[in-house]
Amino acid sequence: MQNVTTFTKDEPFIGKLSGLVTVPTGFDPAKEKLPVILFLHGMGERGDGSEKELPLVTVHGVPKLFAKDPDYLGLRVITVSPQCPVSVTWELITLIVKDYLDAAVERFGGDPARVAVTGLSMGGFGTWSLLSAFPQAFKKAAPICGGGKLLADQLAGVGVRVFHSIDDPCVPYEFELQPVRQAHDAGADVEFTTYCGLGHNCWTTAYEKTDLIKWLADM
Repeated sequence: MQNVTTFTKDEPFIGKLSGLVTVPTGFDPAKEKLPVILFLHGMGERGDGSEKELPLVTVHGVPKLFAKDPDYLGLRVITVSPQCPVSVTWELITLIVKDYLDAAVERFGGDPARVAVTGLSMGGFGTWSLLSAFPQAFKKAAPICGGGKLLADQLAGVGVRVFHSIDDPCVPYEFELQPVRQAHDAGADVEFTTYCGLGHNCWTTAYEKTDLIKWLADM
C-alpha cells in the first residue's frame, strides 16, 4: 500500500470528491486497525481535485505534515484530506464529506470507531457542522479559527479542542464562543485555547507547536 494516495469517489450533486490519504509505513489492514484523522482545509485551498490542484490541500495543517512524512512523530494513524470544490463550502456538503470519509475508512482499513475531525477557517466551520450532523461518528474534534452553531445535544465522551486568536480579522473570535458553550452543555470534554497576536493563522501554532496532532491520533 502506498504511503500517500489520491482517493476519488463519485458523489451526488458535485460529481466527485478527491483527496489525499496517508498511511504509515508497513501498514497492513489485515493485521491492524488504525485511527483516522479527517482534515478539512480552508477556503484558499479549494479546487477540482485534479493532479494540478489537489496539492493545494498540503499547504497547511495535517496533510502538510503527513504528506511529507506519513510516519510523522512516529504516529500510526491514517489521514484523510478531501479537497472542497470551489463552488461550495464544507458546511454545504456535510453529508457528502461523511460519505467520502466512510468510503475512505473502509477502503484503507481504518477503524470506524476511532475517527477524529479537524479543520481550519472554513474547515473549522466544517468541523462543527460534521460534529452537529454526526455526533456519534467522532471520538475527537478540533475546530481552528472557525465557528457556527452546534446542533448536537449529546456529546458525552467526545473530546473537543478549539483554537482561536482573539485578534483574528477574518473570523471573529466571538464566532467560536457559541459552539464551544453548546459543546460543553452537550457533555463534551472541551478545551478552548485562545491566542493573541496571531491574527487569522493560529493553525500553524496549533498543529505544529502543541500536542494537538498526537492528541488527535491517540484514540
